[in-house]
Amino acid sequence: MTILRKEDLLSLEEYSTKREELRATIIEFKKNRIVKIGENVSLLFENKDTIKYQIQEMLRIEKIFEFNEIEEELSAYNPLIPDGSNLKATMLIEFTDEEERKKRLKEMHLVEGRVWIQLGENEKVFAIADEDLERSNEEKTSAVHFLRFEFSKSMIEDFKQKKIFYAGIDHPKYNFRAKEILKETAESLSKDFN
Repeated sequence: MTILRKEDLLSLEEYSTKREELRATIIEFKKNRIVKIGENVSLLFENKDTIKYQIQEMLRIEKIFEFNEIEEELSAYNPLIPDGSNLKATMLIEFTDEEERKKRLKEMHLVEGRVWIQLGENEKVFAIADEDLERSNEEKTSAVHFLRFEFSKSMIEDFKQKKIFYAGIDHPKYNFRAKEILKETAESLSKDFN
């Protein structure tokens, strides 16, 4: 499994001097790792680079420099890095109006388990959601979820051979399939299986 260690991170001082450059680089990198499903849901597919940036930002914001506290952050974020047989994504549900958001999050209860990816003619692979902690409650879903999509070896080969790739959601109150995923996105994600 590819994980980040303390040695992979910059000190707070180093990060501070390189932050703007690193931020610009990661924003550009993430453009090919986002899949929109309908108007209100997006998946940001995480990898070692996106998670490293997130950890660096958390250390900076929280002014964390103690070894044990850095290890805690690494333990929290490392499970979000793909480990060779899967893709992992942060799912964001976004509605700009607060009242509409409250209403729709209730309607979309348990949507996180209905997100799927399909490669070529293979069966849909449904997400395994929120393995670290439950984010939905009895009444509503959360606006943020962490998803894992687990693939067979043959599906991974199809992915690497650039088979058609779709993502979607099968939920009674939010049923959408994204347009065919861009070639650049598929290429970026295929590297997560190495």
